[in-house]
Amino acid sequence: MVDIRQYQVTAEAQGQRLDQWLSLQLDDLSRSRIQKLIGQGQVAINEKVCTTKKYKLSGGDRLQVTIPAPVSLELQPEAMDLDILFEDDHFLIVNKAANVVVHPAPGHYTGTLVHGLLAHCGDRLAGIGGVQRPGIVHRLDKDTTGAIAIAKTDQAHQHLQAQIKAKTARREYLGVVYGCPQQPAGIVEAPIDRHKIDRKKMAVIESGRPALTRWELQERLGNYSLLYYRLETGRTHQIRVHSAHMGHPIVGDPLYSSNRTLKVNLTGQALHARKLIVEHPITGEIIEAIAPLPPEFEKLLKVLRQRC
Repeated sequence: MVDIRQYQVTAEAQGQRLDQWLSLQLDDLSRSRIQKLIGQGQVAINEKVCTTKKYKLSGGDRLQVTIPAPVSLELQPEAMDLDILFEDDHFLIVNKAANVVVHPAPGHYTGTLVHGLLAHCGDRLAGIGGVQRPGIVHRLDKDTTGAIAIAKTDQAHQHLQAQIKAKTARREYLGVVYGCPQQPAGIVEAPIDRHKIDRKKMAVIESGRPALTRWELQERLGNYSLLYYRLETGRTHQIRVHSAHMGHPIVGDPLYSSNRTLKVNLTGQALHARKLIVEHPITGEIIEAIAPLPPEFEKLLKVLRQRC
């Protein structure tokens, strides 16, 4: 069913941007969703359609916002064995396996985590966060395992993404790297953008987006190390790029490990999203989800410890 909402701008809101003002009124929708509605011509000001999100409001303006009924997803649910770490009516946290793409993308139109979530959650995900990425709050690379949050409602989606942006959500990782850092801990603060030649890769580029990764040495493993990481930003391949930038690429990383080899079979890079800590979007309770290490990661640690 189409949802039509009407508002009148007060004198105190004179000069505010349209999208910013609407985000305060439509607290059940994310800012990105509101901006899409504006761009799609679903917002009218004084009976005239406005598609400019930066439009400056005037006191007395009459607004009408049309929220279309959720689009029926073209994606077909696919039954999947999900390792659920937390779930209620508002969101869930899943321990993603290796070799699983989070959402549909070129070359991966079936078998993604989204397909499995649609089978698990049914209609609850329709329209949340976009047709191809329903419910997805943040991403994990295909072969990075571990905890990932999925929203079941627009309100939860908006709240959880705001925590990621404000850096109040804690995302902690474990990774096995080549070599041993000289210091016990450190910070990599280096901007990241698409590689200028190899478009499949990201790289540290001066003009890129700011990126900050905190790391600590957990265990020396001969010529390898187990590192703990905490993300302060969420750029594509951030830990993988920053580890390589340190001179200690992630073991098994097909893009950033400089063709180094290790005689242990790995599905992908030895990087695991070990812990996710968020504030519940409704109750305010602190939710801490810990994802057990996958068998391949445990086997790698065992082999390296035996070699020491």
